[in-house]
Amino acid sequence: MNITTFGFIFVGICLNALAQLLLKAGTNAVGAIHLTAENWFATGVKLATQVPILGGLTCYVLSVGVWIIGLSRVDVTIAYPLLSIGYVINAIGAWYFLGEAVSVQRLLAIAVIIVGVVLLTRS
Repeated sequence: MNITTFGFIFVGICLNALAQLLLKAGTNAVGAIHLTAENWFATGVKLATQVPILGGLTCYVLSVGVWIIGLSRVDVTIAYPLLSIGYVINAIGAWYFLGEAVSVQRLLAIAVIIVGVVLLTRS
């Protein structure tokens, strides 16, 4: 895999991770969602007008476009497992931007993912 191909794959992964963080920020602003027959429309409008949620959905759309370009250049057996980098990015982003806790067990799991990605990219 050359640097350009890795760049497309990595940008797609980063956009996907950013989408998750923005969606979470939007749901944090709304609060826990409890859908009922009476509130589903109002809840939908509330979610649809949250800027972070709109940003997250935009990032998703962009990530799919970039991902398709990257996928056209590399085997899916390499590209798809690289998506696990998104778990690492999300954990760091959730800790830094959303104040979520990152326990020792989570850090160990992240380390395992990083080792797996390194082994994969060297194959």
